[in-house]
Amino acid sequence: MKAIFIAFDQAYYERIIEMLQLSNCRGFTGWQEVQGRGTNGGEPHYATHAWPSIASAIMTVVDDNRVDGILEKLHEMDVATPKLGLRAFVLPVERTI
Repeated sequence: MKAIFIAFDQAYYERIIEMLQLSNCRGFTGWQEVQGRGTNGGEPHYATHAWPSIASAIMTVVDDNRVDGILEKLHEMDVATPKLGLRAFVLPVERTI
């Protein structure tokens, strides 16, 4: 199994939830307000007067064979609106309880 951690502009939140549901990813944990800045020239998301945008994050755990399809859908969103910012990171899941 793999964990997919997705960090994105809050504008994506509902679209990502819908994409996960359509991809049969029932379980996830979401953080609606997180702060950060991308490493590839992304705009800061600090929720401050100077940098008012805010980021969100979601983590889902899926079977290995579903990772590529989810990443492809996320990549399509990012390419369509690159200024918003969206990144996904895949991590191994060693155990669950």
